[in-house]
Amino acid sequence: MINSKIKIFLASKSPRRRKLLKQLNLNFRSFSVDINEIVKRKEKPSSAVLRLSKEKLELAKEKNLEGIIITADTIVVLDSKILGKPKDKKDAFRILKMLSGRTHTVYTGYSIFNSENTRTISEYETTKVTFRKLTDEEILEYIAGGSPMDKAGAYGIQDDFGAVFIKKINGCYYNVVGLPLAKLYHALLRIL
Repeated sequence: MINSKIKIFLASKSPRRRKLLKQLNLNFRSFSVDINEIVKRKEKPSSAVLRLSKEKLELAKEKNLEGIIITADTIVVLDSKILGKPKDKKDAFRILKMLSGRTHTVYTGYSIFNSENTRTISEYETTKVTFRKLTDEEILEYIAGGSPMDKAGAYGIQDDFGAVFIKKINGCYYNVVGLPLAKLYHALLRIL
């Protein structure tokens, strides 16, 4: 178990990540850090999520907080192409149409810093997700609900309706939501 006296900070504006950390029964505070989340040309997805989580961590460390800081970044990759958050409804439709009937990979990188021993852990996880064939009507209905607009790959596996897009997953479900919980929990135990 993680010592409940240690302060934990989640540097993320994602409500999904906050909900996931609550599942671990961790007492934490959250705040957001804003960086330019652009993937560099020819950068590997694993390198990108690690770099972005580290950049977020460096910004979060400027707050001089005492305890543990957690940052993360998630991207969706199809055919070596990174699919970010949609720019608008038309872009969300384009992305979901590309994912329809295909398998893509979700990468989440996270960084953890313990101010007491100055240790840092940065790791990533991958999960393969296969969509069933989607109809245009299903995609439009999902977009009309507003759900895809703040999510990499334009969908949320945890969404009521987004969940029915998934034919199968290979790997950590929680990674697709935004944090690989089991791996993160063991990293927290190692950093104490």
